[in-house]
Amino acid sequence: MADVQNDAHYLDTPQGRRIAYKRTVGQGPWIVFLSGLKSDMEGTKAVHLEAVAQARGQSFLRFDYSGHGFSSGTFEQGCIGDWAEDTAAAIDALTDGPVVLVGSSMGGWQSLLFARDHPDRMAGLVTIAAAPDFTEDGYWASFSDAQKATLERDGQIEMPSDYMDPYIITKRMVEDGRDQLVLRTPLDLPFPVRMLQGTSDTAVSTDRATTLLDHASSPDMRLTLVKDADHRFSDGPCLGLIETAIQEVMDA
Repeated sequence: MADVQNDAHYLDTPQGRRIAYKRTVGQGPWIVFLSGLKSDMEGTKAVHLEAVAQARGQSFLRFDYSGHGFSSGTFEQGCIGDWAEDTAAAIDALTDGPVVLVGSSMGGWQSLLFARDHPDRMAGLVTIAAAPDFTEDGYWASFSDAQKATLERDGQIEMPSDYMDPYIITKRMVEDGRDQLVLRTPLDLPFPVRMLQGTSDTAVSTDRATTLLDHASSPDMRLTLVKDADHRFSDGPCLGLIETAIQEVMDA
């Protein structure tokens, strides 16, 4: 991660993990940013949205999953279920009342898991290149027989990335991911949802976005495709679209 001053606070979760976070207390609803795989709370989108919230006097929370950023543990120890526990612990302990979740990539999956299990807390949802079920439909489905054998034999496999250094995918992550799937059973999102997706995203396809749009039920769910935007979705116009989407779900 970037070399930044660590002025984070820390939360000890019920599972014994230590989660780094930064929050601004203001008016509700709380806006909670959920970052992507191997990303952290110091990313462009998280920091930008915090500044916007602070300027408006809005409550805002960003945090690092275990094995990410300043939080305890290593990435290789973690899995989707662990990070869902981290998310639930952070939201439970550090916010109150309604929340608007802003989930980027893997954070989009995390936001769907939280929303499915805690619909009473949800005021709205914004996803950015949401990647639900990617351990199964992305990793496992694309593995060759040789890669699957390596994963079974060694318990892990190295994966290349267009957006970061190669990283380790463990057997535990794949197997746990099967317990966290959200596109195999009904997914009711009884609140406003805005989905943002770049057409030049090489990590998450527009097909994944339309699959989620078709699968979930919601009284107000809209998908915006942005021509030529990539997976980072963090240039000026894209950041403006995220701001607009957050305001729309709060106003709905």
